[in-house]
Amino acid sequence: MRDVLDRLLTWWEAGESVAVGTVVATFQSAPRPPGAVMLVGPGLEAVGSVSGGCVEGAVYQLGEEILESGEPVLQRYGVSDESAFAVGLTCGGILDVFVEKVDRTTFPELAEVAADIADGRPVAVATVVAHPDPARIGRRLIVRPDGQSGSTGSDRVDDAIADDARGLLANGRTETLEYGPDGQRRGEGMRVFVSSYAPVPRLLVFGAIDFAAAVARLGSFLGYRVTVCDARAVFATATRFPFADEVIVDWPHRYLSAEAAAGRLDERTVICVLTHDPKFDVPLLEVALRLPQVAYIGAMGSRRTHDDRLKRLREAGLSETEVARLASPIGLDLGARTPEETAVSIAAEIIAQRWGGAGQRLSAAAGPIHH
Repeated sequence: MRDVLDRLLTWWEAGESVAVGTVVATFQSAPRPPGAVMLVGPGLEAVGSVSGGCVEGAVYQLGEEILESGEPVLQRYGVSDESAFAVGLTCGGILDVFVEKVDRTTFPELAEVAADIADGRPVAVATVVAHPDPARIGRRLIVRPDGQSGSTGSDRVDDAIADDARGLLANGRTETLEYGPDGQRRGEGMRVFVSSYAPVPRLLVFGAIDFAAAVARLGSFLGYRVTVCDARAVFATATRFPFADEVIVDWPHRYLSAEAAAGRLDERTVICVLTHDPKFDVPLLEVALRLPQVAYIGAMGSRRTHDDRLKRLREAGLSETEVARLASPIGLDLGARTPEETAVSIAAEIIAQRWGGAGQRLSAAAGPIHH
């Protein structure tokens, strides 16, 4: 919605009604991803695109109807429909488009959401797009890391959606979730589209070793934007790290300092120091442990290496509070041996720290599974 938000907000502020068509799910080779938006304005202007031209005509016509009726509709377009060729979806894909009327009454929180997006504050908009009770369709819950507003019509549903939406928001993911009519996680009948507005969180892996390749692969799987950095050009290559979004040849402490100064780190950033070489990791950790906000800082090495590292960091002037931020030796005790198993233990510690998990077996614990 980012690309049409300014136009939508202008009409909303003027008290106008706008038909908003949003791609909420795609299958096969659909041309646009979930979250793509097309507007039909109060003067029947068309703004944006849901399919790169394939079904815009059909969505436009539906938008005109919804401006009159005010009733939201979830419509599927695809090659399995008899009318697929007629509406132009000849690419072989399938997409679900939710079309609704948006104005000050149906979406009173729009200005606040727009302000969050403009200022770079994470926010997710969860909209009920299918429900056995038609009165629930179109209801919205606005979810932020530290709170929520609006309602989908039930406290139980709101709690389930907010919990799941924060997980999607933390990873910058947009997708449709399915529940039972009253929020049952294993049920069906209610579909909720969660549109997340947040940069993808970053995973910075320092040290171009085999363990780093495994961590990069798992980090990518978990939804992070992965950067591998090493000062040794012969090791830091894209070929060795195919799952990294970027591979940087630079001194780790210099690169991290530059990223911090450029404002490209935030409270979701994860830093994994896998060099276990004092000439690399001590200067790097001096920078990392003094950063005001990152989610996790972990360093690989034996307990002897860890003790020596702590001694060097204290000698460099780091306080006990700063040193206490370091997760070292890195990872949870899973008995890991291989690089891949070690990557799982590191990922498990990152996840546990993010959501407040204890890292113990669920069968040995009581209480809610989701923190």
